[in-house]
Amino acid sequence: MKKLLALTALLALSLAPALRAADGNWQTDPEKALASAKGTKKLVLMDFTGSDWCSWCMKLDKEVFSQPEFQQFAKDNLVLVQLDFPRGKSQSAEEKSRNDALAKKFKVQGFPTVVVLNADGKQVGELGYMKGGPQAFIDALKKIPNS
Repeated sequence: MKKLLALTALLALSLAPALRAADGNWQTDPEKALASAKGTKKLVLMDFTGSDWCSWCMKLDKEVFSQPEFQQFAKDNLVLVQLDFPRGKSQSAEEKSRNDALAKKFKVQGFPTVVVLNADGKQVGELGYMKGGPQAFIDALKKIPNS
């Protein structure tokens, strides 16, 4: 029974980021996200994640990104992009190549790394996992200039 519960919990954690990217709020194409941001004057939040293996990425998703408070803030202020570096799930060669190039461009050293761009595509901030849940993350985002 304990093994079954542990397996169920692990499966739920590994599927959560994939469901997040597919829920309509998260995009996987940064070019489309930038085009959307230009029209709305929103910031672009790019989440560089290892969705199926990175425990800190899963923790950030569970404690911040999946919370209603963050989702409402994002809806009003952000265009969300997930750039995934999975180890156990398939990914198109195009998406993998694009994500690798963006990780190099923004000098991503580890996961999770959250890069924030203005509507012109200029990097204006960088975050990672932080304690304090959605409000701490939102407060950090609010300190990033939108220019």
